[in-house]
Amino acid sequence: MNLRSNKIRHTAEVNAGSMNDIMFFLLLFFLIVSTMVSPSVVKLTLPSAKNAQTMDKQPISLEVSADLRYVLAGKDVAFEELETKMAEAVQGMQQPTIVLRLDESLNIQQLVDVLEIGNKLKVKMILATKAPNG
Repeated sequence: MNLRSNKIRHTAEVNAGSMNDIMFFLLLFFLIVSTMVSPSVVKLTLPSAKNAQTMDKQPISLEVSADLRYVLAGKDVAFEELETKMAEAVQGMQQPTIVLRLDESLNIQQLVDVLEIGNKLKVKMILATKAPNG
């Protein structure tokens, strides 16, 4: 005598085998698209300030022209000599400050190169901006 029930039990089941393939193709698509965007190209223009501030002390001026001419306190300096000339200029000052005036056509790397020299000498560097009317 068979006392077991002949009822068949059904269980709900989701087949997610192809989900891995879909996720892989989406990941691959986003990786390919993200390489087409070039984040290394950044066009930078120097900011202009609406409110000008004056400084109490006499800072040293460093100007960099579009053709990479470095002028420190009114004297032309080669980039290779810039660190030694800056060290001589700020020698004996309690809080040495250098005001940077860079041409707007320069890229950010020239600014960073000068800032690294100032950081090495522990000099406060201020980036001068143009007035809004020119």
